[in-house]
Amino acid sequence: MSPIVLHGLFTNCLNSFDQTLAASKIPLPAGQSSHVLRHTFASRFVMNGGNILTLQKILGHTSLAMTMRYAHLAPDHLQDAVKFGPVSDFSVLLAEQG
Repeated sequence: MSPIVLHGLFTNCLNSFDQTLAASKIPLPAGQSSHVLRHTFASRFVMNGGNILTLQKILGHTSLAMTMRYAHLAPDHLQDAVKFGPVSDFSVLLAEQG
């Protein structure tokens, strides 16, 4: 889907969010409201079990490091996810080989 079409899908939601944010008097730098939504989405995505590589593609990041910044609100969930990866036993493998 083109960015123009995607923008049309989210315009009403973003406008509602901006109005609510203005009413709440939460001070954000100009132009940061949609950025807050991206960070919130990224954190919730990871906390709900989403894959960080999938999130990278959703957000359109070329760097995994940038995606990790967006998921910064869920560091405990990322640490838990690492436990289930194949590299979690890497230190054990090195000890066995050494």
